Amino acid sequence: MADPARARKVADRIKSLVAEYLEFRLKDERVGFVTVTDVRVTGDLQQASVFYTVFGEDAERESTAEALEDNKGRIRSAVGKGLGIRLTPTLEFIPDAIPEGAASIEKALRDARERDAELAQNASAATYAGDADPYRKPADDDEGGSASE
Repeated sequence: MADPARARKVADRIKSLVAEYLEFRLKDERVGFVTVTDVRVTGDLQQASVFYTVFGEDAERESTAEALEDNKGRIRSAVGKGLGIRLTPTLEFIPDAIPEGAASIEKALRDARERDAELAQNASAATYAGDADPYRKPADDDEGGSASE
């Protein structure tokens, strides 16, 4: 089992090799605008999970997933040549959930802004139920019961 520092270095190297291969060497029309977001390697350096995102619609995401699956062997060969370690890890391409998570956060923030605007509008039209300042003050001059008498 490799130490965590070596596994992290191998994962970073795999990430750069896969990104470089997808950008410059893969000639498949189905591949969209792909970003490799993360790579995780098992402790024995035998398997690598490559997380990626695709900019575009669902159809582009699906076609890119198919293209990555079809070209997995070529990408693994390029990674093996670039790594220079005894065993080349198997690659697993996993679509990253970052865009969906970001969309849900954006929706929650938009809903919160709308609710805040609604509350501010209601607060601007509100009036006090009783006196404007319902708290007691120290004895006023117009009241008769002062402590000095």
